[in-house]
Amino acid sequence: MIIAIDGYSSCGKSTLAKQLARELNYRYVDTGAMYRSVTLYLQRNQIDIHHPDQVERALSDISIRFDIASDGQQITLLNSENVENEIRVNPRVAGSVSDVAAIPAVRRFLVKQQQEMGKDGMIIMDGRDIGTVVFPHAELKLFVTASPEVRAQRRLDELVEKGQHTTFEEVLANLSKRDHIDTTRADSPLMKAEDAIELDNSNLTRQEQLEFVMKLVRERASGKA
Repeated sequence: MIIAIDGYSSCGKSTLAKQLARELNYRYVDTGAMYRSVTLYLQRNQIDIHHPDQVERALSDISIRFDIASDGQQITLLNSENVENEIRVNPRVAGSVSDVAAIPAVRRFLVKQQQEMGKDGMIIMDGRDIGTVVFPHAELKLFVTASPEVRAQRRLDELVEKGQHTTFEEVLANLSKRDHIDTTRADSPLMKAEDAIELDNSNLTRQEQLEFVMKLVRERASGKA
């Protein structure tokens, strides 16, 4: 089956998706990493995101793929360069990725690739428009959420662990900005698909969350849902 996971920034979508992929032996695609990679490329090459024609021309020079590192972790390759760490901790990327993701040409460019990745099924993909645009007929759709404060603390802990110094207030403000852009953009805004199951994980452990979703997967597989 195809499992589509949508939700807000820093709500644990990728963590859940990776756990499910390991549990089910499915492929996992982190669409957020794809949008971050495009953002990084545009910044490195000083492409003005407020000029859509410049952005669209630049897309033809971008290649994004995923690979597995020697430690077993998935990494993101931008034009064959491992950018996994930079797209996660670079504050300029985090501050601009929602603006880049709102550009129609960028969304068309990446959605086409994402749909191609999922044509054979057995894939788990997380992002903002997976259940509504990329895979509207996915067998299981989840909409993951958590309180803004919980999400901000999770993101702060992640940044501190990677050696980045910021404050809770700055992280919370960045998430608020991204939420606004993601939910109000004209092209494929973040929204819950009508047939998606909402999962608020504010007070759930990772294991509790995984068990909840695995129960849904088994129900779908047996035809009970």
